[in-house]
Amino acid sequence: MTPLQTRRNPSTTELRVGDDMTVEVALSVMAGAGVEYLLLCDEDDERTGSVTRAELVVHRDSFAYTDRVRLRDVLRVPCRAAA
Repeated sequence: MTPLQTRRNPSTTELRVGDDMTVEVALSVMAGAGVEYLLLCDEDDERTGSVTRAELVVHRDSFAYTDRVRLRDVLRVPCRAAA
């Protein structure tokens, strides 16, 4: 799955994206699709986790954030919001 390739589950409102997608792109996808969370998949299209819009906003607003942070990185590292 490429970073910009998404799959919507036809039976639900779940949206699956590659875990190599950046946080900024994911937030844009979520806003455009009107969803509050994304299901994350690896390069084999196996589910690796999920992430909410609120979690991504906390990461985006942290001191350690750069525009290269990938969703898989958000799953691995707890984040403290900027003061």
